[in-house]
Amino acid sequence: MKVKKELSLINESAVRSLEEGLEETLTFHRLGLFEKLDKSLKTSNSIESVMFLVEQRTHKVDYWKNSNQKQKWLATALLEIEPRLNRIRGYRYLPELRAAIQRKLGIISKQEMAA
Repeated sequence: MKVKKELSLINESAVRSLEEGLEETLTFHRLGLFEKLDKSLKTSNSIESVMFLVEQRTHKVDYWKNSNQKQKWLATALLEIEPRLNRIRGYRYLPELRAAIQRKLGIISKQEMAA
């Protein structure tokens, strides 16, 4: 790809970032939802923000007895941070995203099954 070649001369880190997000960006274009969801889902910032907040609340735990205990800690941390989270931009289009993905994968939705 010409863009990657030119970018690699300037910044290798930028090339890796481009490669990392290229497939997702193309998928949004193919599904016809890039314009509606581009501001919220074209980066991983929202997920990284949640993970950072969870890490703040669980980083001092040195030992997990079992996976059940780990899941309880995670659930507690998520419930604690939930009031601080903002809705992602374009959240109203998430049902459209679900339907587009189902169409692409050939999955029949519950509404289609009922009809």
